[in-house]
Amino acid sequence: MRRSVNTRARLRTDFLASLALLAIVAVLPVVMTSDYWRGVIVISMYFALLAISWNLLAGYAGQFSLAPATFAMIGGYTTGLLAYHFGATAVLGIPAAVVVAGVIGLLLAAIVMRLRGPYLALTTLSFAEIIRVVIANSIDFTRGDLGLNVPSLFERRLTSYYVMLAVVAGIQTGVYWLLRGPGGLYLRAIRDDEVAAAGRGVDTVRWKTYAFALSAAIGGLAGALYAHFAQFVSPELGLLSQAGLVISMVVIGGLGSLGGPIVGALLVYVTSELLREVGGYQLIVFAILVILFARFFRDGLWGLLRSGYERRFVTSDVRTVTAE
Repeated sequence: MRRSVNTRARLRTDFLASLALLAIVAVLPVVMTSDYWRGVIVISMYFALLAISWNLLAGYAGQFSLAPATFAMIGGYTTGLLAYHFGATAVLGIPAAVVVAGVIGLLLAAIVMRLRGPYLALTTLSFAEIIRVVIANSIDFTRGDLGLNVPSLFERRLTSYYVMLAVVAGIQTGVYWLLRGPGGLYLRAIRDDEVAAAGRGVDTVRWKTYAFALSAAIGGLAGALYAHFAQFVSPELGLLSQAGLVISMVVIGGLGSLGGPIVGALLVYVTSELLREVGGYQLIVFAILVILFARFFRDGLWGLLRSGYERRFVTSDVRTVTAE
């Protein structure tokens, strides 16, 4: 019981701290007047959505997928194709992107969620490459590698900034409420010991399928919002390197934590923009960081911050109670 209470208390602390971080991002435009850097933060929030979706699947359910960017590409092309061929607005395109990505994720999960370890990763990798190649070669329908123009959602970049920030906050809140309920308990049980969870009566395949479908739907939402912001979508959105970037954000930020994906997305993407002039070397830097964090700091930056907070405040509170 104590462990359950501690877990819920830590989850609540992580959630409130992540909202505080988003609140800081919300006031940045007061001092950050450059439209370019505001755009950088918008794209960071896009990656934060993908990182949250992947962290839900890998960090809390223990299922390692290599297709987070693929569902973003599916979402982007869903809203883009509806606008290009049928003149549909974003009001229809964005919900359609969420539904299409979620349904495809559900169908894929029905196949792959009985697989474990490297077999799951390889299957999702194959799926990702198949979808990307199909889109790239369907020139008459998707315009192939030429990409697809997508109508803008808002004229002002600042409006896009706050809409994307609000979406991240909303998704973060939804994930928090999921994790603090029975669903979160089942997912963590599957992550920690799937055989034991099944022995306790947890329908592991069903809950993993739910997590995969929800992760895919969030990815579709992220891709649709990005497509309308960038006013363009292409098969490059689903490259394996994009999936690797999302994974590195989660690992550096903190796998299995609520705030880690947001911290990782902001840190990695903003840093990549600062290092853009040095070419592809930033990828080497991030790869080294992933190795170091995976080896020595398994809880990521968010875990380091949380440990420091608990040592400073929680431990001192315990000592005070003991002394009394």
